[in-house]
Amino acid sequence: MSTAQIPFFKGHGTENDFVIIPDPDNALELSADAVVRLCDRRAGIGGDGLLRVVRSAAHPEAAEMAAEAEWFMDYRNSDGGIAEMCGNGVRVFARYLQRAGLADEGDLAIATRAGVRHVHIAKPGPDPAGTGASGTITVEMGKAVLPGGEVTVSVGDRSWPARHVNMGNPHAVAFVEDLDDAGDLLTAPPVQPASAYPDGTNVEFVVDRGPGHVAMRVHERGSGETRSCGTGACAVMVAAARRDGLDPAVTGRPVTYTVDLPGGSLVISEHPDGRVEMTGPAVLVAEGLIEADWVARAFA
Repeated sequence: MSTAQIPFFKGHGTENDFVIIPDPDNALELSADAVVRLCDRRAGIGGDGLLRVVRSAAHPEAAEMAAEAEWFMDYRNSDGGIAEMCGNGVRVFARYLQRAGLADEGDLAIATRAGVRHVHIAKPGPDPAGTGASGTITVEMGKAVLPGGEVTVSVGDRSWPARHVNMGNPHAVAFVEDLDDAGDLLTAPPVQPASAYPDGTNVEFVVDRGPGHVAMRVHERGSGETRSCGTGACAVMVAAARRDGLDPAVTGRPVTYTVDLPGGSLVISEHPDGRVEMTGPAVLVAEGLIEADWVARAFA
């Protein structure tokens, strides 16, 4: 590839932050090593992951979704690994499309490796906390799948039963008495049986804050502890609802929880038809150019 400068953006959703690389024609050869370098917080731009913006028709993994969604979110974890889905990432991806004039307020479809996700970009609203958010973004996250079988999460010599929830990517959700029970989350907490998660999993530790209100910490597969995880918040909401005896498919009424994360709060709703929706902020904080000599080294 050429060693021209590459444009980038930086954004976050409840402080789950991403490097955004526009590549509409799928021209970049984005290796795992290049992703690691870009996400490095000292020697690169820094982020929990990378969002590459590609036209669906130009990417072999998304071409069959092109008729429904023009843009494909090629998401990578900060360790360079490919991931199926990222809820906060979808919101930030949509905000970039809006900023670039490629999408307007209202409804939008985005292709991901977990399928097409439908998004609603709200009109700008008040921002009393000074986050820089320009209105919330709601993402239809698909339906939760709850595989059967017992799962256990461990930290040190302590273990907790966990709920296996799949939101297009895997999660193990454990309810604990204190979020400090999760430890430092620098490494992935062991989950048993390992056969339940052959490709690894995200692990959430959850405490109650009140009716319909929980708080969580998360170890994201391939990224370590992050300030927020959108699919994790959705998995937590579904696990909490089932624990509380709430199932919209049975009652015919939607259920909504507020989920607090270290980086902010998300509002998660599950509908009688199984659809899970996530609403929260998405902020672009910077744009710039990656220098040509750095590109030549990182993309070699």
